[in-house]
Amino acid sequence: MALPLKSVDPSNCGPAWAIGKQFALVFCLAIAQPSLAQEGQGDATPPKVSIAAAYTQEITDEAVFIGRAEAIDKVDIVARVNGFLDSQDVEDGALVQKDDLLFTIEPDLYEATLEARKADLDRAEANLELARVDLARKEELYKRDATPESERDIARANELVAEAEVKAAKAAIQQAELDLSYTRIQAPFAGRIGRVTTSVGDVVGPNNPALVNLVSEAPIYVNFSLNEKQFTSILETFNENAASLSESEQSPNVHVTLPNGTDLDETGKIVFVDNRIDPLTGAITMRAEFDNTKRLILDGAFLSVHIEALEPTLQVLIPQAALQRDQRGEFVLVVNDKQMVEQRYITTGDTVGTAIIVLDGLREGESIIVEGLQRVRPGVAVDAVVASEQPGE
Repeated sequence: MALPLKSVDPSNCGPAWAIGKQFALVFCLAIAQPSLAQEGQGDATPPKVSIAAAYTQEITDEAVFIGRAEAIDKVDIVARVNGFLDSQDVEDGALVQKDDLLFTIEPDLYEATLEARKADLDRAEANLELARVDLARKEELYKRDATPESERDIARANELVAEAEVKAAKAAIQQAELDLSYTRIQAPFAGRIGRVTTSVGDVVGPNNPALVNLVSEAPIYVNFSLNEKQFTSILETFNENAASLSESEQSPNVHVTLPNGTDLDETGKIVFVDNRIDPLTGAITMRAEFDNTKRLILDGAFLSVHIEALEPTLQVLIPQAALQRDQRGEFVLVVNDKQMVEQRYITTGDTVGTAIIVLDGLREGESIIVEGLQRVRPGVAVDAVVASEQPGE
């Protein structure tokens, strides 16, 4: 026969209940102990990281400056005589050669003026001949005492006036011929023209805006400035002075990076060094010349200018992915021969692609962590595996 169950108040159980409660706690801890042990075993497993070795490579040191392209020749084409524009003989943006015809101003007026000046010369020469005949007659009469000296002097003066009129007429012809030649506007040098700003039939002249601009594109200059310290370092490196740097056979190679980030596949040569440091900027201006055969450098473009050293030097490099920074400076995490992590502060130089030069703090062959940096800290052991792509290979 089953006895009915009654609810039991724990407070009425006395010491027996307390003992049971302690037993239940111990029992729960015993059950949980395997899980805690397993978790402890998981923490003891060294984290996996990828490492790469610091490597050496021959690097040609270079200094980088901001430069600006400047055409060797550029000019605004302005009409030198007044008149109606008769023809436009070149298209906008066309390449032209020296003496190519660009525009024609209506020549009729200037042709007529030239003919008039020639007629003035004929008249002046006739007057000169008449004056010479009169002078000769007066000279003969003066010798015979048939005419006063004053008459002879007047005849001589008339001859001089006639000679001056002939010279003036010849000069007027030269001016008329020059004005007529100005009706044909030709390219003063080879280059490329810009946008034509006038139309056929417009009145043009010296006081009107330029018809078009002409710029020579190849070769081309690139101007850049160096501060005093940089300039002195370059002179010391190449064992030259300011006057001889542009003429020396050891003149440094100059390269440029185009505005889109592409390196121009041409080497420039320094052709000019200014003779003074600008007192306002503390910089000196230099100029390099490029052949610009592909015409990728445009007049007025801003470029990055690189000046190379003569001889490459051996440098230690590491991937940029391994570099970290804190308040003290730049550092990397090094894995030593005991598979322990060390924090190493380094001094870096320029970047080379995806790598960076290490000036101090690392030796060739030392292993640095490139992946898994967030899972480790200095002083812990790691499971290091070599990265799939090693730099410098």
